Amino acid sequence: MEKTIRIGTRDSELALWQANKVKEGLEQLDCRTEIVPVKSDGDIILDKPLYELGITGIFTKTLDIAMIQGRIDVAVHSMKDVPTALPKGIVQAAVLPRADAADVLVHKGDLSFLAKTGTIATGSLRRKAQWLHRYPEHFVENLRGNVNTRMRKLQDSEWQGAIFAAAGLERISPFTGTEINPDHCTALDWMIPAPAQGAMVAVALENDAYSKECLSKLNHRETEVCTHIERQFLRVLEGGCTAPIGAKAEIKDNQIAFTGVLLSPDGKKRHIIHREVTPDDYLRFGEACALEILESGGKETMNLIRLHETKGPDSKVSS
Repeated sequence: MEKTIRIGTRDSELALWQANKVKEGLEQLDCRTEIVPVKSDGDIILDKPLYELGITGIFTKTLDIAMIQGRIDVAVHSMKDVPTALPKGIVQAAVLPRADAADVLVHKGDLSFLAKTGTIATGSLRRKAQWLHRYPEHFVENLRGNVNTRMRKLQDSEWQGAIFAAAGLERISPFTGTEINPDHCTALDWMIPAPAQGAMVAVALENDAYSKECLSKLNHRETEVCTHIERQFLRVLEGGCTAPIGAKAEIKDNQIAFTGVLLSPDGKKRHIIHREVTPDDYLRFGEACALEILESGGKETMNLIRLHETKGPDSKVSS
């Protein structure tokens, strides 16, 4: 008898939307499913940026444990939150079609601050570093919580704006009724997104043949290839620490165009790469791009970042 696939997810509104998207896809394949919400430390600890918590995969760790303990069969994540090395016994089973991967500045209708001193907010070290690289006279405040919480904090603050993922805004608005004035949203086309931003991934136990087979039918090959490159770039650069790294791969005219970036936490140092490859040669492409970054000065920047982490988040990074 076919089993009911228990889909584990964080209980935030966005995570539940994502889990329900997978649930709908599986049920269209006549697979029985149920949603099992699980709260993670990343949802509970909201007074510190993620990079200060010192934990990789903070949003996925609780679900990994629930899966290994047999409480759920499948976990659905924003792929950018998933560590590049999955726990032993857990495998990537499906990557869904990617939504808009861009970052968006939500502001209060006046962008004149961009030409002078201003303050924006984000909990992402990658966004902070890229913003400070472009606007070195600005200040960046920490901002955590779900989309509604962050929107409310922005409106109640004296900040000029806050940075959000376009995919998150698109997914959450119809689900919660959140209305965002499009005139107060500016796409940051110069900001390189997080590796796998905008993509969702479903993971399952390696020995769970039924769940893996069902999920494999939801897999989107183009998104799988592009996120593989981006996450490989991240893995080779990262070396176990939290670093400001962006990566974006796109398939156009039978070519994969890739852009990757590594920055110092203060944004003063930036290493960027643009390369193309044919789809047949994608397997080690992310690694090759990361090694090129490291060999052209990125290794020294990574050493600075590790020193920054060792001394603590309030230490200064010399550039």
